[in-house]
Amino acid sequence: MSEATTTTPHATGRRKNAVAHAWLTEGTGEITINKRPFEDYFPMLAHQNGILEPFQITNLLKKYDVRISTKGGGQTGQVGAIRLAISRSLIQIDPELRPVLKAALLLRRDPRMKERKKSGQPGARKNFQFSKR
Repeated sequence: MSEATTTTPHATGRRKNAVAHAWLTEGTGEITINKRPFEDYFPMLAHQNGILEPFQITNLLKKYDVRISTKGGGQTGQVGAIRLAISRSLIQIDPELRPVLKAALLLRRDPRMKERKKSGQPGARKNFQFSKR
């Protein structure tokens, strides 16, 4: 097979307004987000643990190098999108991991979005102050 026909597993994850694309290759466990080490991109330990969660559950922590491209949303939304993208990529590599990831709720796309602002109001639910007189 030529190099053009072999493809690395690629998956997309979304959360709120964040979109993440993940490419997995066999390696030493190096994670790069937008061409930066993931410890620099997400300095909070809770966000780092969220990204590593699919690997910890499947016991594949240092087996794959991950290259991630993400945009939109905030940090927490991007972490959720990255987690979903990594989980989907792992299933492409080994379909046997699906029940484990599904039981951990890592294959579920969170549908919650910000509610739109309505006309005649300052926000989605807030109303202007009402004066009786």
